[in-house]
Amino acid sequence: MKAIDVHTHVVPAHIAHEAGRDRFWPSVSATGPEEAAVVIDGKPFRVVDSRCWDVERRLDDMARENVAMQALSPMPELLSHWIVAADADYLAGIVNERIAAMVGEAPDHFIGLGMIAAQDVPRARSGLRRVAELGLAWIEIGTHINGVPLGDPSLWPIYEEAEANDLAIFVHPLRPCGLERIGKPSEIGLVASFPLEIAMAALSLMGGGVLSRFPRLRFLLSHGGGALPSVLGRLEMTRKLLPAVGEVLGDDAWQIARRFWYDSNVYDPGTLSVLADRIGLDRLVVGSDYPFLIRQPNPGAFVEEGIPGGVESCCANAHALLKKGRPS
Repeated sequence: MKAIDVHTHVVPAHIAHEAGRDRFWPSVSATGPEEAAVVIDGKPFRVVDSRCWDVERRLDDMARENVAMQALSPMPELLSHWIVAADADYLAGIVNERIAAMVGEAPDHFIGLGMIAAQDVPRARSGLRRVAELGLAWIEIGTHINGVPLGDPSLWPIYEEAEANDLAIFVHPLRPCGLERIGKPSEIGLVASFPLEIAMAALSLMGGGVLSRFPRLRFLLSHGGGALPSVLGRLEMTRKLLPAVGEVLGDDAWQIARRFWYDSNVYDPGTLSVLADRIGLDRLVVGSDYPFLIRQPNPGAFVEEGIPGGVESCCANAHALLKKGRPS
């Protein structure tokens, strides 16, 4: 069965370097016929290739890897939760329109995720409305908003607006904390920090009561929720022992965690099998991190290796997650 890949990324082929923009404004310019460089603060951030923007090339890769549909989201660094809000809002318009255009070229194969200037709540709320008007079904946000935890009440108006516009939220690790505690070599921290970062974001949403306050709002956790499942047993034990923890959570920690959706992008079939067993196969969807280097090739086959017959269930879950309204 063909997979629905909910975790793929887009970089526009060109974002102009504009004088007067925030110093961390990300520009994108061609370095060859099939490549472009993302430059931030005058320094190369990443070289990307045309799979990030070329619809036909993506469709060819999808056919090769037996993927029926991709959800297109911005490359996380483009979210720019740390730049001047007006610039972030303007950048969101550029990226969102490009994603909408890609969806328009192959609407049977793509669904779009937008981005917002989440560091400015009024701009974020109007940005959410524009995302909905473009026909995009979700938004992507980082695991924190320039240091503000996702469960912080200051962000609740954003969740209220997303829920009102029936926009799901894809949470992706971004600028992880604690790299200095991992130390050298830095490559280990850069690779290992994402699963830790996504777990912290999920715990903030749980502790902040966001899932109960906004019951129709759908959250997808990238990278299989990272380290979250390994924390839940300890959290549930302390909920029973410490009234303060019980008061904050208000429910069984495992049950709260089962209100999230999780992608399969964990790279190890055994880990995926445990995730399906402990969280539930009905909360899992296929995700690959296409087209970047550290991605899961052939994501449907990977799911089948960890969960025989799992692609069919993941596709049904993806339809429930992608459609308007929370599934029954």
